[in-house]
Amino acid sequence: MANIIFSEGSGVNDSVFGKSQYPIRMMLERRGEAFEQEDLTKVLFKQEKSKHWAEKYTSMTEMDGFDDVGEDGAYPQDGFQEGFSKVIENHTWKNSFAISQEMVEDAKISEFKSRPEKFIKSYYRTRRLFAISLYAAAICGNTTLKFRGKNYDAKTSDDKALFSTNHPSKIKSSFTQSNRFSNALTADGLGAVETAHQNLKDDNGNLLDCAPTTIVIPNDYATKDALFQAVGSDHYPLDSDKSYNYQFGRWNIIVEPYLFELIKKQNPALITGGSKPWMLIDTNYLDTYGAAVWQDRIPLTVKSSIDENNDANRWRGRARFAAGFVDWRFATLGGIVGATDAAA
Repeated sequence: MANIIFSEGSGVNDSVFGKSQYPIRMMLERRGEAFEQEDLTKVLFKQEKSKHWAEKYTSMTEMDGFDDVGEDGAYPQDGFQEGFSKVIENHTWKNSFAISQEMVEDAKISEFKSRPEKFIKSYYRTRRLFAISLYAAAICGNTTLKFRGKNYDAKTSDDKALFSTNHPSKIKSSFTQSNRFSNALTADGLGAVETAHQNLKDDNGNLLDCAPTTIVIPNDYATKDALFQAVGSDHYPLDSDKSYNYQFGRWNIIVEPYLFELIKKQNPALITGGSKPWMLIDTNYLDTYGAAVWQDRIPLTVKSSIDENNDANRWRGRARFAAGFVDWRFATLGGIVGATDAAA
């Protein structure tokens, strides 16, 4: 069942709209179920239930390890420290639609179906656009996102954009790392960025267990062609001897249709300047460490009532949710002109 909470105002069932209440509710629920099955936020963000107006997330450094202390030696005191922290505030989202008395009286069944469907579609489209807009802001190197007239926090806990050439360490002031690379999406470029991702370290300089599993690209024909040339065959694409291509069969691939347009909307110069962005995501690291968080505070709550101004049956929807980036190490970006060369 879709995650929707329903409530009715007094007198609705006793009015001319009474018989339409349950069918409309069923349409809302069924449409919600379909969209939840294809919710991309479940792949790109760890799903969290929030109980407060905001939630705080933090990371910890790794421990240094065991020492050889000899026979009957004392226990050394190892330690780990708190990394950068991030507070994600919940936002309130609302929308509504109405069924007029005339529609009921004239039995306009098509409107009964289309308006609830469009209402639920607009809710899930908002969630998806907000999620992808955050990633588009990160690809553009932005720390804030302007979405439907309001500004949202798009930076990670270290106050950098998700994809940056100089992520700092909280422990070592001279230690910086990059997850923003210039390498094009070829078999060699993919291998170089994947290796750079696997070599990412914590704030103490300890190697982590990063292992990207997912490639995310915009719906761009040249990028799709380059990707499937790189991973679509078990033979290396540029080798006349047809040697084995170790990239074949290893990746989950996501083609996100909104991504390209949202990048161009936020920073058209990035695309006109020759950049062809593509991302690697370590979904296990993302989920284990809560590196990117989708935070649901209140599920979609739909209320049916009679509008006092025109006697229409108005359906109002309200939800509270937010999203944000905490630990940048779950993701790397390639194809950005002027960024770090992963092969170097």
